[in-house]
This record gives sequence, C-alpha cells and structure tokens, in this order.
Amino acid sequence: MMDMMNFASVLGVSQETVSLVEASEKKLTKVFEKLEKIAEYNQARVLRAFSNCRISDTHFNFSTGYGYDDHGRDTLDRLYAEIFECEDALVRHTIISGTHALTTAFFGVLRPGDTLISVTGRPYDTLEEVIGIRGENSGSLKEFGVSYEEIPLKDGAPDLEAIKTGVPATTKAVLIQRSKGYESRVSLSSEEIGEIIKVVKGINPDIIVIVDNCYGEFVNSSEPTKYGADLACGSLIKNPGGGLALTGGYIAGKQKYIELCAMRLTSPGLGKEVGASLGLTRSMIQGLYFAPFVVCQALKTAALCAQIFKDSGYRVTPEPEEDRNCIIQAIDFLKPEGVITFCKGIQKGAPVDSFVSPEPWDMPGYQDQVIMAAGAFVQGASIELSADAPIKPPYTAFMQGSLSYGYGKAGLMLTVEEMRKNKLI
Repeated sequence: MMDMMNFASVLGVSQETVSLVEASEKKLTKVFEKLEKIAEYNQARVLRAFSNCRISDTHFNFSTGYGYDDHGRDTLDRLYAEIFECEDALVRHTIISGTHALTTAFFGVLRPGDTLISVTGRPYDTLEEVIGIRGENSGSLKEFGVSYEEIPLKDGAPDLEAIKTGVPATTKAVLIQRSKGYESRVSLSSEEIGEIIKVVKGINPDIIVIVDNCYGEFVNSSEPTKYGADLACGSLIKNPGGGLALTGGYIAGKQKYIELCAMRLTSPGLGKEVGASLGLTRSMIQGLYFAPFVVCQALKTAALCAQIFKDSGYRVTPEPEEDRNCIIQAIDFLKPEGVITFCKGIQKGAPVDSFVSPEPWDMPGYQDQVIMAAGAFVQGASIELSADAPIKPPYTAFMQGSLSYGYGKAGLMLTVEEMRKNKLI
C-alpha cells in the first residue's frame, strides 16, 4: 500500500505539510463516522424514491420543441417531491442557479402591494438586486411594488422573539436562508428551520415560507419541506446535482405554489406542461442518485479543512466536530493575503485550470470584489472543490465541495503547501 509520503511526492508537497494534514485527519474518525451514517440513510431514502417512481431508461429519452409529454421531466419532479417529502416540485435545466430558482419563487407567489420579510437577516449578495436593496431599473421586486423588510440575526442566529413581534399577520411571505453565505453566522438545520416556521405560522398560517436551501441538501437526514416550508429552492450544480448535472435548479413544496412558480417560469396556461429536456434528464436523475454520497465527501473535506486550520491557529466556522448544516467551511484569515493565498492553493488542487492563478475581481451581482477558485468540470459547480471570498474584513474564505474525499484531501495538501510557502501557516 502506498504510504503517505509517496502520495505526497506525486503532489510535490513537503513532509511538513503531510504531517500537518495527517495529524489533523486522525482527530476526525468519529466525525467521519457520523457523516457517513447520515449519507447511508439519505441514500436509502433516494433509492426508495427511485423504486417508487419506477425509474427506467425510458425516462432518459431526448425531447425537443415544446416538450409535451416528457415523462422523464415529469418523473424527475416526482422524485424530488418524494425525497423532499412534499407535494410537488419543479426541476428544470432552464433554472440556471439558486438565485434564479428563488427569483422564480418570489415572482411566482408575490404580487404588487405584498410584503416579503427576510427573518434570517440580510440575504445572500445576489438576491439584493432581485429584491431591490441595491441596483436600479433591474426589474426587481421593489420596482413591481413588493415591499421588503428584514429581521436581523441575534448573535449570529435567528431571533425568534424578534420574529414573533416583527412579522405582521398581513405579511405575504418570509424568506429563510439556510447557509451562512458570506456572513459569520450559523447555518441552519432542517429542524431549526422548522422552529422558525412554527413561529411564523403561529402568526398567520397563510404566510408563505420560502427557504433558500442552497448548500444544505442531504446534509441532514431530511429537508426543510418536511418541517412545513412552503417552498425550498436550490441549484443542481450544488448538492442535489451530485456533480453530474450540467446545469439546473429546483423548487419543491406545496402544489399550489409550485404551480404559480411554473407559470412564472414558462407562462400562464402552460406551466409545467412544457419544456424540452434536450437530453439533460439523465445527468439530473443520475446526479440526484449520487448526491448523498457526494455531499458526504464534501462534508468530510470541510471537516478536514476545519481541523487543519484550527490546528494552525485560525478561527473556523463550523468547528471540526460541530454538527454541519451546509457544505460551506469558513476560515477567518483577518487579512487579504490569507484569503488570496488560500484560494490560489485550492485552485492548484483543481482538475481543471490548475495552472490558473485566481485574483479578486468585480463579479456581477456582488457588492465587493470577490476572489474565486473553481477548477470544475461544470462551470461554477460549488459541489466540486472550490473556494471564494469577498475582499472585506474579516477576510473570510469560504470553501465548499469535493466529489471525493481523496480529491479534497489532495487539494487541501496543495493549499497548506501554498500557505506554508507564504508563511501563513
């Protein structure tokens, strides 16, 4: 069996780097066992859904034009509905991102004069122009007469008491963001989201609860829709695509709201009945099947990253042994050189564009300059090993993904080597 030193020789890293990573890895046996148990349970849930939906090769057929009677497309919706334990789902390659899925949900259920309230503080950067917090003449909710409010977090967590008093009974919809995004806050479990939903529904059961579920699918043993979320939205180039989906997004939840979202995505009167699959259904279905395993690999990689950088004296969120509710691992470097060097190291561990050196830039949809390391087979796929960071205090890098743990560990070795060369470890 090849020892660790030989493996390191192939990568071109030092013995000091090998020793650091190996020492951190030895501390994570129980953490890995727990993550693998969750993955096994979720894989069983997915397998049951595939069996119940009677998946066969006929569901992989190629449709064109209007896409009428596309059984693969319609069955994929049923797969998501069963796995998410909800009434219906809308899964389409024409939903290009998590932001697009959420935008479709917002414009599907909200009307002029309605109010949307974020109950988990400021939402992710790319939603600010969708809502109308910043940017002008962009076709935002604000331009269409939808009001927006937000309830700040308290000590980095949702403030249930403030939600009780701050959400009027006349509110049309609330937004819950599951992951930390670019903030130093906790990511939420499905159960914790359920507690927020109880509070909101206690104010008025007709308030529509929309969950930004990006980065959180298959991390827990259930999804927020099990706990009463009316709509949960996400991207197929993150967790549920399993690294195989080439593009796409999903909205899952209550049938009456899914219908409204479908009318928004296509047109009134057409809804879910149209939309050619163009041969993409196979990768979307197959990726969903592998998603529990792939998410587990990403979580193990994140735990190793947390342990390495905690052992090196940096603040990490979550801690290595903490329960994880999304695939994102945050490391506070406190200076721009730290995040830039970290991202350069992750890029060196990529199978695609490993020779590229990422630099901060003015990325569309973001207020601050952002640096991104993303050498992925699918452009922008966060479920593949990647890292990004806004260039602003406390200069936090956010790492996510890895299609296999071995791939993630190799990438982290190259990252540690880069940090050591620059005297940051």
